[in-house]
Amino acid sequence: MLRTISQGFSPLKLPNFRLYISGQAVSLIGTWLQVTAQSWVVWELSHSEAALGVVAMLGALPTLLLGPWAGVIADRLNRRGLLIFTQTGMMLLAFILATLVQLRIVQLWHVFILSTTLGIFSALDFPTQQAFLGDLSGMSEVRKAVNMNAMFLQVSRMIGPALAGWVIGSWGAATAFWLNGASFLAVIASLIAVRANQVRRPQTGNSVLRDLWDGMLYLRSQPRIQDLLLLSICVTLLALSLMSMLPAFASETLKGNASTLGLLLGSSGAGALVSVVFIMPLAQSRKRVGLLMSLALIWAGSWIIALSLVHWLPLAMLCLFALSFSLPLVVAMSMGLIQVLAPGEMRARLLSLFTMVSFGLQPLSVVLIGAASERFGVPRVASVNGTLLVLAGLAMIFLRKGLRQWQVQTAPVVAP
Repeated sequence: MLRTISQGFSPLKLPNFRLYISGQAVSLIGTWLQVTAQSWVVWELSHSEAALGVVAMLGALPTLLLGPWAGVIADRLNRRGLLIFTQTGMMLLAFILATLVQLRIVQLWHVFILSTTLGIFSALDFPTQQAFLGDLSGMSEVRKAVNMNAMFLQVSRMIGPALAGWVIGSWGAATAFWLNGASFLAVIASLIAVRANQVRRPQTGNSVLRDLWDGMLYLRSQPRIQDLLLLSICVTLLALSLMSMLPAFASETLKGNASTLGLLLGSSGAGALVSVVFIMPLAQSRKRVGLLMSLALIWAGSWIIALSLVHWLPLAMLCLFALSFSLPLVVAMSMGLIQVLAPGEMRARLLSLFTMVSFGLQPLSVVLIGAASERFGVPRVASVNGTLLVLAGLAMIFLRKGLRQWQVQTAPVVAP
């Protein structure tokens, strides 16, 4: 078992990957500083669960609208240059928000506009970044590289929110935004320094629309990639979208403050870290990953139901810790498997379709969850979501033909 876990860190032997992921780790901590601080600023400005849902929707909506185009662009252009552009844009947005909060002139509509603009950059950044991991590591190591990136994401989810609670309490939310803006310098510097081997699509003269259509046709012929999309959709709509309501849960149900929110998000990050370091390497060594990920939905739903019943911070932290074992297991493994199953010149397109269909549907979900939470309360909405997630896991096991018996091929699929 220890050997299996240690082999999961083999991409760190690659100098370019090691340099990039180090810069990414610093930037991700800053990102979670901003996520936590922005949620708290919105809650203090509005005290509205619906407003929290709207901000989350505006941040995710560009992924739904622009995701497929972003994948085509990332397959055609230099991905390293695209990432330098997107990271620089996100850095400037963080500094703008920091200035507005620092001067105490921030209004809710400012956050709405900045969240939407950040979502546009993120829509281009996410599929590009995921495909870039394969450029750095090669297809033989890409699943491990995606897991390593997920591991650093979860480390940041554990450190960033807890740090944000302390920073907000000590120096105010503006400091969190300034620190996030500065953190982008680390990943921009690493991108300037690294070199990657990008597989470009052949120059066929096809239009962007034709490239997008080719990606959809390929997806239509791949039932297992479709299953990966369905699994991720369930996690996104029923579990991850619920996380946007944690500021209201911390304030109203637990009677806490920004530090309470930081502890909740930090507990979730700690559980996800345990998942990517210990559980995911073991899960990837198992052949029947479809069954495993379906069971992960049932696990997540059960702990969301438990969370809906608690009113004591330590128990809420325990529920979020255990719940988060399963969320990165489904999302990160799906992204890694799609890269293995897809032709090299189509990876970014399929990743962008994955992003659009799974995370792109999140805007509708967070608005509905926000409106329902404002009317019925976060605990009651959580109990419904948890029940639906359990039922979704059972449906994937018993209704999706072939998923229970699916065994992953280690070699990437050759383009037809």
